Amino acid sequence: MFTGIIEETGTIAGMERQADSIRLTVRADKVLENTIIGDSIAVNGVCLTVTSMTSSSFCADVMHETMRRSSFKDIRNGSTVNLERAVAVGGRLGGHIVSGHIDGTGTVSRIVRDGIAHVYYITASDDLLRFIVEKGSVCIDGVSLTVVSVTDTEFSVSLIPHTSGHTTLSEKKAGSVVNLETDVIAKYIMKLTVPYEKKGGSLSLQTLLENGF
Repeated sequence: MFTGIIEETGTIAGMERQADSIRLTVRADKVLENTIIGDSIAVNGVCLTVTSMTSSSFCADVMHETMRRSSFKDIRNGSTVNLERAVAVGGRLGGHIVSGHIDGTGTVSRIVRDGIAHVYYITASDDLLRFIVEKGSVCIDGVSLTVVSVTDTEFSVSLIPHTSGHTTLSEKKAGSVVNLETDVIAKYIMKLTVPYEKKGGSLSLQTLLENGF
């Protein structure tokens, strides 16, 4: 589990591509502190398991499902990536609950200056937008952000200078593809309510009581 608060940016230092997998070597610093083989590190929002490491890098395997869902299929040597270690029990949850399991990708349509901030507009599919709400939370390339607005085709987020300066989002431009993870709570609510809606009913206090809540 992660918070979406980026600890540092790292660099893709090596790639071993297969038809349906990638073995990544990521050059890093801070996230290696107290990390051991088997630990989880979010790379651009994707939860990866550390399979080996040195004093300046770690390796992780990217499976086919992750390649299909994320922007990793287009990642290159030298790419800069956002890094975060799994949250420690008892630590501060500065962002929101992030699983590191990417739902899909979106595309930056435009970036607009708004005072000290930059507003990023991201186009996404209906399957993702249904879980994104105004003033809710969304994770973009591993960064926890507050949603400013949502339409039928896109949503927007606003980045303060600190976020721009400490993540890879400052490198994005119109046309850039980004990893998206929507609110896990919203997904569970949808999973629980859809069966009742299909039957012509609705979720009520009585329904919850009948199902042990």
